[in-house]
Amino acid sequence: MTATTREQFLAAAEHLFAEKGFYGASIATIARELGLTKQALLHHFGNKEKLYGEVLRSLSERLAANNSEIRENSPDPAEQLEEMLLAQFRGQMAHQDSARLIMRELLDNEQRADRAGNWYLKDYLEELVSTVQSVNRKFSRAQALAVVYQLLGAAHYFAVSQPTLDNIFGKRQMADTRQCFEAQLRQLIRAALA
Repeated sequence: MTATTREQFLAAAEHLFAEKGFYGASIATIARELGLTKQALLHHFGNKEKLYGEVLRSLSERLAANNSEIRENSPDPAEQLEEMLLAQFRGQMAHQDSARLIMRELLDNEQRADRAGNWYLKDYLEELVSTVQSVNRKFSRAQALAVVYQLLGAAHYFAVSQPTLDNIFGKRQMADTRQCFEAQLRQLIRAALA
């Protein structure tokens, strides 16, 4: 399987997992979406859990690549954190499937959590926590994680709410609101680090 074919498989699987959740997206549905047989998809990934893990790994790698680029461009931890969180927000706004997948992973994972072998987003979260602690050395690890989770929570909630908010308030108003939200998220990040 070429890298491009693998990326297409993972993109289609990400969309279906984001739309239907882990339990709602069957291997047969994912295979059909890709124009494959169930057996062919299983040949490439083994089982649904492994495919889901690869989707999460791909998402985690994209987040890590963004963070790495931001770290290279700025030596200031406060600026790095602000840009990391804003980059994630912008990415989620541009790629709703990623935002919904992260939310589903948090909400739908209860049954699998006890036997999860890998937490693909953990390294990303750890990097944000350590960056918060670099900015404010008075923060304990628990305080830094609370800050990260509050900020990510605000960005995630807004991102996953877009289809509904567009229908409630209209696309034009929501376009203006998105710009205001990003500015307020920036202020929230700065205030949380003070």
